[in-house]
Amino acid sequence: MTPVSSIMEVVIGAIIGSFGAVFLKWGAVKLSRDWRSVAFNWRLAVGVGAYMVSSAFFVMGMAHGELSVLYPMVSLGYIFTLVWSKVFFQEELTRSKLAGVGLILIGSVCLGIGNH
Repeated sequence: MTPVSSIMEVVIGAIIGSFGAVFLKWGAVKLSRDWRSVAFNWRLAVGVGAYMVSSAFFVMGMAHGELSVLYPMVSLGYIFTLVWSKVFFQEELTRSKLAGVGLILIGSVCLGIGNH
């Protein structure tokens, strides 16, 4: 059985990782062919750092839970990323994107229910 604390650690990791994607996008739009645009791009550094921190949360969560329950919950990061893309980049939320989010949520709920 997977403890709630492990589930929460993975969800926190997914949230932090989704912010990593936001910072990578912000950094990517500032890139040019000049190597300094990568080397001194603090947004890219924050994005990579966020992914590293999120990985630490994933590892902590997986230490005491079932991989078959926890790893698919990493996909919750896609949901948060969809929200941030709308909030920060004014990207369009289409029916197909919302349907995909719905399927991810249904799958995560099914995994959680199957855990008990």
